[in-house]
Amino acid sequence: MRRSLSIPTRLFTGLLAACALLLSAIPAHATKDAVQFGSDIEVGPQEAIHDAVCFFCNVNVRGVVNGDIVVFFGNVHVSGQANHDVVNFFGDVTADDKTSIGHDLVNFFGGVHLGQNVTVGQDTVVMFGGLRAPDSASIGGSRVVEPGWIFWAPFIGLCLGIYFLIHSIRDNRRRRMFGY
Repeated sequence: MRRSLSIPTRLFTGLLAACALLLSAIPAHATKDAVQFGSDIEVGPQEAIHDAVCFFCNVNVRGVVNGDIVVFFGNVHVSGQANHDVVNFFGDVTADDKTSIGHDLVNFFGGVHLGQNVTVGQDTVVMFGGLRAPDSASIGGSRVVEPGWIFWAPFIGLCLGIYFLIHSIRDNRRRRMFGY
């Protein structure tokens, strides 16, 4: 015959298991990270941070960012150093003269403007946007640029096709309804 545990015993066992999980959890530390939603991130000339993550805002780097810079719906301006990756969605990336980006530079649906003697450590990928870089800019890996019209031309064509299809269906229904 199987014995069931009493309610206080079950409660104590559950509480003990929860305490064990809480004590064994490793706390997350975000030392010197900057994460913003709607407020710009400014890294001054004498400042250094690890990562910069920004939603609906801009990142302006005049100092040093040792980790990644990730921006959604905003712009990145680097006049200092970005020691790792710079990733931007729906915005522009500008790197002033004699600046460096340690690893990759990735931009979706925006433009990239590199100044004189800018160094990108590895790959530069610009999807559905434009890249303006002088001959003095150094890109250590691959350079992939897909212009915006490759995305927007078929998208606009699809939208126009749907519009004219709906327009012709409504026109046909209107003719049948009114009998002309």
